[in-house]
Amino acid sequence: MLEGRILKALSGFYYVKNGTILYQCRGRGVFRNQAIKPLVGDLVQFEPRENNEGYITHIQERQNELVRPPVANIDQAIIMSSAVDPSFSPLLLDRFLLLMEAKRIDAIIVISKMDLSHSNIDLDIKAYREAYEQIGYPVIPLSIQDQTDIQKLGHYLTNKVSVIAGQSGVGKSTLINELNQTLNLETGDISKSLGRGKHTTRHVELLDVYDGLIADTPGFSSIDFSEIDLDELSDCFPEMRHLNHQCKFRGCTHRQEPGCAVKVAVDEGTVPAFRYKHYLNFYDEIQSRKPRY
Repeated sequence: MLEGRILKALSGFYYVKNGTILYQCRGRGVFRNQAIKPLVGDLVQFEPRENNEGYITHIQERQNELVRPPVANIDQAIIMSSAVDPSFSPLLLDRFLLLMEAKRIDAIIVISKMDLSHSNIDLDIKAYREAYEQIGYPVIPLSIQDQTDIQKLGHYLTNKVSVIAGQSGVGKSTLINELNQTLNLETGDISKSLGRGKHTTRHVELLDVYDGLIADTPGFSSIDFSEIDLDELSDCFPEMRHLNHQCKFRGCTHRQEPGCAVKVAVDEGTVPAFRYKHYLNFYDEIQSRKPRY
């Protein structure tokens, strides 16, 4: 019996790396009977067979997992937004950050295409960067041709399993090609009619970069909060999380209640107003969803 990590799942096969060898494996029938599906990133035990083939027999307990993209045991997330084409969207960025906070996955923000922006956009990006850094998120403005920017991000990737996520068209595959120039991943242009990128990644795969692993994932323009409950929403905003116990009422929703420490912090500027606005938007969205049964 050998142990390894699933690097890719494709057409019913799971590609498991043990040392320097990649085994093409299938899952045992017991997984189907128990409604268990191996995920990219899973640490597994498998029975090796001839020609570097095998059968997965056991999946170790997961540190975490994402539903979309379907990947497990992630150390950190690289959340990519672009300065232009498509335009920088703090609302969409906060949707990704909220999901990672709910999964207890560290997040690093990368703002791509800085070389294509102009002075007014640069000033806006600078203000948002300062706000996110004050909250505690590392922020890396990135020009893809600047190797200093690439190396700065590379330092975060060493010995980590990372997932790279963001709106289609922000340059995820282009960035991974720069991080490991032997990969030559397919990239796509921005659709002028839709204002978003074409999907060039069609499956999840862990790729070798900077002595770590990074998951290139299919692009998508929005994510839902089906797994996040209202009572945990404010805990997914780090700048609000430490204020919860200071509110006058236990279980304060930070909306209408008097004596709310979060609303005081918004008025004082220690909680960014745009983040609080997004919190209210997300609260309404979660509150209005259909009940889960």
